Order: sequence, then C-alpha cells, then structure tokens
Amino acid sequence: MGPLQFQLSGGLGDGPRSLTSALHERLRADILATRLLPGQKLHIAGLAKQFSVSLAAVREALSRLVADGLVQASDQRGFRVSPVSLADLADVTQTRIDIEGLALRRSIERGDEAWLATVKSAWTDLKAVPYHYPDDPTVHYEEWVVRHRIFHRALVNACGSPWLLGFRDVLHEQSERYRRLSIRREVGGKPRDVEAEHKAIVAAVIKRDADAAVRALSKHFGITKEFVELAASRIAEVSRAT
Repeated sequence: MGPLQFQLSGGLGDGPRSLTSALHERLRADILATRLLPGQKLHIAGLAKQFSVSLAAVREALSRLVADGLVQASDQRGFRVSPVSLADLADVTQTRIDIEGLALRRSIERGDEAWLATVKSAWTDLKAVPYHYPDDPTVHYEEWVVRHRIFHRALVNACGSPWLLGFRDVLHEQSERYRRLSIRREVGGKPRDVEAEHKAIVAAVIKRDADAAVRALSKHFGITKEFVELAASRIAEVSRAT
C-alpha cells in the first residue's frame, strides 16, 4: 500500500473525522481488491505509522470495517481481515439472492419512469467499458468494477427501504472479495457472458416482470458462485498464506 492521500475540507474540527473516513475508505478498497488478504492481521500501531494518523483514527476506521463485515475483532487477537471459505461463499450468495431479490421485486413494483431511466443509463454506461484490462484479461478493468456496482445498486434503488439497501450493500461488498479472488479462473476455462446475464435482468425489469427479473438476478449470482468454486484452490492458498 502506498501513501494515503487525504482530501480535507471544512474547518479544523472536520480534520480528525476526515482522516478517519479517508483511512476507512483506503482500507476498505484494499480489502475488496484483496491487496489486504483474507485473514491478514491488521496492526493498529503499524497502520498508524504507515499512514501518519493517530491510533484513535485507526481504531475507529477498523471498527467501521467490523460493522461492514470486512474486518473481525477479537479481545485476544486484535483485528484481522475477515476470512473467506466456500461455506461462507454459499451463505453470502444465497442471502444476497434473498435480500437483493426482494429489493429488486419491490423496485419493479414501486419504481417510476425516472428510476427505469436510471437503470437503463447505468446499464449503458457499464457496457461502454471493457470487462478486463485489454493487456491483462486476468484483472478486472477498474472502471468496470465501479460501473458494475452502480448498475446493481440502480436496479434496487426504488425499493423504498433504507434497511434493505443497507443489508444489500454489505452483501455486495462481501461478494466482491470472492469475485476478485476468482477472476483468474475465468480466463482459458469455462466461458462466461456477463453482458448477456445483465441484459436478461434489464429486459425483465423493462417489462416489469418481477418473477423473471429475480430469476435472472439469481442465475447471475449463481454463476458467479460457480466461478468462485472453480477457484477453490486459490481461496485455500490465500487462507494458508495468512
């Protein structure tokens, strides 16, 4: 991890909270991208020195990540990145299908034309960027990752429940770690047409066919799970390394 760049705004009273927020976002990004590996210990003093922040700022940032489910805290062992396993993958995937499927169903029932336009726009934006880096098909194109997150959030934004959206966001982030660990298995193996999977979801949403949309979404998440399972040896390797 390189130097942390903070963008401070407001008065001096905003400084500590801005530092904590910046550190939280940096550590969160490193966990999701697996630059910080599952199970890796997170030393408060070491992080404070590395990023030139206070011990209190590190503790608060890590506490936020515990609430996000990305970090685990133990009285005896301190903080560590939440581990991964195939059992956890199955649980995360099924729970995400349940939660996000419900949010999608409600959005289709309640969403207006403005919401539908947002879904179409997010899908168009996602298709406009490559899935992989052109010179390295084993790595996701970072802008695709950003637009992919926006696309899936747009699908459920009209559900009308902040609680449901909050649970959905936590599950999305947990799933993102597994996808990052598995991407290398998508190259030279079983083919996947992610754009076609997204197209099926959007087509059902446009028709306001909630049952078909939820089926397409569930299939999409299930295919991701299958590719992660193909990378089981990679997940085990990462776990052993920490």
